[in-house]
Amino acid sequence: MSNSQIARTFESMQPGTVVGTSGWLTVDQPLIDRFGAATLDPDPMHIDPEWARANGPFGGTIAFGFLTVSLLTHLLHDAMGTSPDRDAHHQGYYLNYGFDRMRLVAPVRVGSRVRGVFKLAKRIRDERDRLVSTFDCVIEIEGEDRPALIAQWLTVWVPPES
Repeated sequence: MSNSQIARTFESMQPGTVVGTSGWLTVDQPLIDRFGAATLDPDPMHIDPEWARANGPFGGTIAFGFLTVSLLTHLLHDAMGTSPDRDAHHQGYYLNYGFDRMRLVAPVRVGSRVRGVFKLAKRIRDERDRLVSTFDCVIEIEGEDRPALIAQWLTVWVPPES
């Protein structure tokens, strides 16, 4: 997608628009381990498969809840066909603004595949004329009835400079 197409596509979305569904992403042990290392959290329920099998409630390791949350950015880019590597100065960019609601519904077991489903729920313009958007987000777990996460995620879209 070209610079101007990305900006026009995002700015033209109306509340109720289904933004898209990402591809599946495997949450493997190396990803979980890297997240634990990056966040300085050595919780054995997440990073020690033997301990988790013997002592944990899920029969093995699970993803950190905050890892699941952190995947939202990647999954939204995938669903929209955009790239975080793009030239933000010319194409615009998102800023995280927070969450109105977020629940971690089901654990993501090691080796599971997840995907994000996104719908634009609300949009307003702030005092700086930026688009503040609320996305209804669901992170599904392949083969599971319950999702890993449901959230109302707020972002600020900063348009490209003219």
